[in-house]
Amino acid sequence: MAKPQETANLPSLYAELNRLGQRQEYEKAIKVSNKILHHHRDEILALHCKIVSLTFLNRFDEVLSLLNREKEFAKSLKFEKAYSEYRLNKTNEALKTLRSIDNPDQRSKELLAQVLYRLEDYRECYDLYKDIIKNSQDDFDSERETNLAAVVASIQMWDGEDMKDPGLGDTTYELCYNNACYYIGKKDYRTAEDKLRKAELSLREDTDLTVEELEEELAIIRTQLGFVLQQLKRNEEASKLYNQVLKNKPSDIGTVAVASNNIVTLNKDQNMFDSKRKMKVARGDNLKHKLTKIQKEHVSINQCLLHMYSNQSDQCLALAKILAQQRPDIDTPILIEAAQYARDKNITKSVEILQNYVKAHPSSAFAIQLVICQVYLSHGSVYQACSALKSLGELSYKPGIVSALVTLYLSQEDREAASETLVSAVEWYKKNKPKSSDLLILTRANANFQIKNGNLELAAKMLEDIRKSNPYDPQVLAQLISAYSQFNQAKAQQISKDLPPVAEIAKGIDVDALESSFSTLGPKYMKKTQKTEASPSVDTLIIKKKKKKKKKGKLPKNLETDGVIDPERWLPRRERSYFRGKRKDKRKDIGKGTQGSTPVAGEGDASKSPSGSNASSPCPGSAGANTQGAATTPRPGPRQQRPAQANKKKKKKGGKW
Repeated sequence: MAKPQETANLPSLYAELNRLGQRQEYEKAIKVSNKILHHHRDEILALHCKIVSLTFLNRFDEVLSLLNREKEFAKSLKFEKAYSEYRLNKTNEALKTLRSIDNPDQRSKELLAQVLYRLEDYRECYDLYKDIIKNSQDDFDSERETNLAAVVASIQMWDGEDMKDPGLGDTTYELCYNNACYYIGKKDYRTAEDKLRKAELSLREDTDLTVEELEEELAIIRTQLGFVLQQLKRNEEASKLYNQVLKNKPSDIGTVAVASNNIVTLNKDQNMFDSKRKMKVARGDNLKHKLTKIQKEHVSINQCLLHMYSNQSDQCLALAKILAQQRPDIDTPILIEAAQYARDKNITKSVEILQNYVKAHPSSAFAIQLVICQVYLSHGSVYQACSALKSLGELSYKPGIVSALVTLYLSQEDREAASETLVSAVEWYKKNKPKSSDLLILTRANANFQIKNGNLELAAKMLEDIRKSNPYDPQVLAQLISAYSQFNQAKAQQISKDLPPVAEIAKGIDVDALESSFSTLGPKYMKKTQKTEASPSVDTLIIKKKKKKKKKGKLPKNLETDGVIDPERWLPRRERSYFRGKRKDKRKDIGKGTQGSTPVAGEGDASKSPSGSNASSPCPGSAGANTQGAATTPRPGPRQQRPAQANKKKKKKGGKW
């Protein structure tokens, strides 16, 4: 029992507690609450003040411990307990606590909406927010509208449900961002890009944010914008945005994980070292409550593919099996496992896994059988691939599958199998779907194939079937006449009577243009169209008559075309008519004999030699004496000799080359 003095101090303690709460001095407030509870254990108000102070100090573990000890009082403090569980990521416990509230107030409903959003129960969350917004009106309406837009975007993105635009506008950057996510869910990436750029611009205009807060918010917008650009095949721009986000090191580890994962998808099978570092960040242990279930699945799948690309077969197969156990309803883990076995050249095991999956999931049979076909083709097993396509049942008669089968058989020069495939497809449609448009497509393809391969009787039968739907189709009639003319002349003659008149066939055809376009003589002899101008006079025609061009002679490659070409260019320089030699004083005592030899009598003047300029020119292969007694070397002929002074001058026009 409390003493009278302690009871008298109780109002003053509560007054002090109130004053400390207003000053946000929560540590002191806890001490005062403990003092009250020490003497008055039944004071629930003091207990409540202590719990609120612990909550503001983020000491949620202590809140739960205190409420678990005081179970009698905890019944009236369920909201505080649920909030602490929510903040400690005990989301299921928080949901259970909130569900136990009989008459939830407004704050309990809003906390329940947050819990439902984290548990990815978006539909109930959406209905709850609609009810909250309808029955409340205070300063937090804009925040509730932002949360509602986020829920709508999540339903569109993750649940795949087609939602209508809530029409909340884009007055804030948060609404712009959430609207962009909504359009991403609808795969309208152009509109999403516009919304994200508007959100970034609006965020930069917000003067209430510090530089650090601005960068934190921009990191989220840029990461989402990078994803949009990646979907628009603008990978370089997306990569720059991701790297910019990681360079700024945002505190939100979820944003870092998403940017890192997306860089790995851009790298694909290149830059393995960088991808491994990024994937380590994207798969951190502290991301459990930061990513959605689908995001975590995508990260795990990318990790599995990274193992495959880096030739870590065992790790890839182990992770693929874990993913297949966790999500037996999706095909991707099985496809990765089969791809890894095929990469290891274990085709039998790869096909076995896929066939077992088809038996367990018949709804995925079409896609998986195509994968089996691709596995066989990647290793050159064409006939096994054809067998996989034929096992599709009714789908194997689709024009696309039939076309693939015919192409595969023709690649093996198996024309009989190709013909049989086309014939069986036509017969199946006649029996099961006689009014289908695919029947006409396959019949035409079959007829063309049979004509090309010489099966004219079968081709004529197919063309007769086509003719039933359009008896006067000129193309079909022409093909029929061509086919029957090979084995039934009378039938060909009879069908030719059904051809339309030539005037009707040629109606609207420009014969002159047709002749000029498809002339058998080639473009050189095509008939040239003349412009419709006034006819020239006789004199004009005579003047414009073309003269026969003279064929130009061959000229040297390095010829300078300006000026007159020297007609004596083929003669040696000394034999040309305009050659004057050099000044006499420089030619004194220099003969034309072998270099270094002593001139003999009568050899000083070349003009006095009886043989002219050629007298001093040695024969090819002759040699002069070396002044130092060295071995003799053959001298070049006169056409290879050039005066030293001539080498210093520039080449003259028309000169020797």
